[in-house]
Amino acid sequence: MQVSGQGALITGGASGLGLATARRLTSAGAHVTIVDLASSKGAEIAEELGGLFVPADVTSADEVRDAVAAAQAAAPLRVVVNCAGIAPPAKVLDRDVNPAVLADFERVVRINLVGTFNVTSQAAAVIAKNEPTESGDRGVIVNTASVAAFDGQIGQPAYSASKGGVHAMTLPVARELARYGIRVCTIAPGIMETPMLMGLPQAAQDSLGQQVPFPSRLGRPDEYAALVEHIVDNGYLNGETIRLDGAIRMAPK
Repeated sequence: MQVSGQGALITGGASGLGLATARRLTSAGAHVTIVDLASSKGAEIAEELGGLFVPADVTSADEVRDAVAAAQAAAPLRVVVNCAGIAPPAKVLDRDVNPAVLADFERVVRINLVGTFNVTSQAAAVIAKNEPTESGDRGVIVNTASVAAFDGQIGQPAYSASKGGVHAMTLPVARELARYGIRVCTIAPGIMETPMLMGLPQAAQDSLGQQVPFPSRLGRPDEYAALVEHIVDNGYLNGETIRLDGAIRMAPK
């Protein structure tokens, strides 16, 4: 399915991987709706790109429903990219051998996994009613997992569980939505140049990059965005989780 002329909704679109995707899809001719928190720079970025910003919490059914409706009103919705997520570290036991705070674990899973499902469900309900394109596609949903889904490190039980869940639901959701002409894929990024990592000292960034077999550097957000664009364009990609990681396999810590 060609990106040009299509409506695209991107969660977490005000920064990092989501922002790079918003820029790339806009350049490719898509009508982009950025969904992010009200405290983000979403409005400023949407104005810059000539798109739309809708503040929403991805865990809220009502807010996401309104965001999807706004995106559909701007242009028939065809592309959804789920980039919203958090990655706070937390171990099973703290230094005093006390159990983890359960609410912290639940928050990560709720935003990363439940939020992804919520956006997928709300968007699919709208996309499924749109007329198909000439190729028979109605739309494409791209979710974001992480290599932590497969190589989770110490301190990542919540993050790994949430991203493992995103990976695990990719195939069943793709199988279900196939009847509507909606494809579903997931990208599992490795160590990327996100705002969190770019805040580290340069020596720390270089050290992380050297752990990647080839190319030995951090991944670039536009490389993620380029893969999103390719997934949309390649009509035979469906039900797949694609690692975008330079062949890294994460060590325990």
